[in-house]
This record gives sequence, structure tokens and C-alpha cells, in this order.
Amino acid sequence: MRVLLVEDDATLGEAVRDHVASGDHAVDWMKTIDTATSALETTSYGLVLLDLRLPDGSGIALLKEFRSRGVTTPVIILTAHDQISDRIEGLNSGADDYLVKPFNLGELTARMLAVSRRYSGRPVSLVRVGDIEIDAAARRVTISGDTIDLSSREWAVLDALSARPGAVVSKAQIEEALYAFGSEIESNTVEVYVSRLRKKLGRDHIATLRGIGYRLGREQ
Repeated sequence: MRVLLVEDDATLGEAVRDHVASGDHAVDWMKTIDTATSALETTSYGLVLLDLRLPDGSGIALLKEFRSRGVTTPVIILTAHDQISDRIEGLNSGADDYLVKPFNLGELTARMLAVSRRYSGRPVSLVRVGDIEIDAAARRVTISGDTIDLSSREWAVLDALSARPGAVVSKAQIEEALYAFGSEIESNTVEVYVSRLRKKLGRDHIATLRGIGYRLGREQ
């Protein structure tokens, strides 16, 4: 999953970024509303971790603008504001959860998992393609009931494909799911991981449309 972290505190931001990245997520760390807005306009995220007090404005204002455009990406607020009124305002503005600083990084992981289970940005978290069952929230893949072990990048590719089963997903969209801003991308990375997935899931489940992208399952 690709995560947008919006936090201006250098120490906390670095700790959260490294912790989330250690869970096999790509993390883009922005320190202002302006840069966060630009990231949200150009990139698809699975989750946003949002501080409320930023150098150039309020995170609540960013959240409200984000929701007004109909974007359903889950948002967890990270803030030092611990008043009940602040929590209510954040949740009423469209946040999915709320963590008050200082917080335990293990609790952050648990909250992220809980929010991802709701899958605000995906109609269903359970996808079936032939004899394959993909549980996006639990990050579990089974074939005829047998669990298949996937690496973090194999999962990222499958997650991008299973979000739109039967539809074409471009190579650029898959690369976006794999890498944070500034990461070096090898030209054949997507092809390598699609090939590995085919070996584990069966070649017939992922179709290549040359010059266009890839499709999981039959055409819609």
C-alpha cells in the first residue's frame, strides 16, 4: 500500500515514515499542506496519515477539501490536540480514525490495519478469480484453500491488479503502488514481479496487454 504522511515534525515524521515503511508500505512524507495537496492531486494512495497543525494551515481544511472532491481514501489524524471537540471535528470532517500524540507505533500499525479492513476506497476487500481468493484487508491469498506466500512487492502488484479485477491496470499505475517519490525504478521491475506472481498463481490468471498494461482475471 502507498501511504501519504503529512507531518512537519522532523523527529516524529522520520519515526513514523520508517515504521510504516518497515511494514512493506511505500511512504511519501510531506511537511506542508501545499506539498500534500500536490501529492494528492497526482498520486493514488491507500491511506493518509494527517497532522492537523501544519506550517501553512490546518490539516482539517485539507481534509475537508479532500472529501469535498469525493475522494474516499482512508485518513487517520495524528495530532497533539486531545480535546473531545477536536476529535469530533476531525471525524465529522471525514477522518476514519484519530491518534493523539505521543502514540505507540504499534498502535498506529493496529489502527492502520483496522482502517484498511474497512477499505473505504474499494467496493469489496475479498476478490475471487477462478480458484484464487484474495483478501485485501488481511493481505492473504489462497488457491483452493491453500495459502500462497507472497513477498511485499509481489503483494503490492497483486493488490493493484485485484483492486480492479477484469480491468486493465497500466504499468505506470503498478509502479506508483510500488514506489515512494524519489525511489529509483528499474525499467523491468513490474515485468519481473508479474512473472513471479504467474509462477505462484498460474499463468492464465494475469493477462498482458502489450503497450497497455495487465489484467487480473477475465475482461469485464
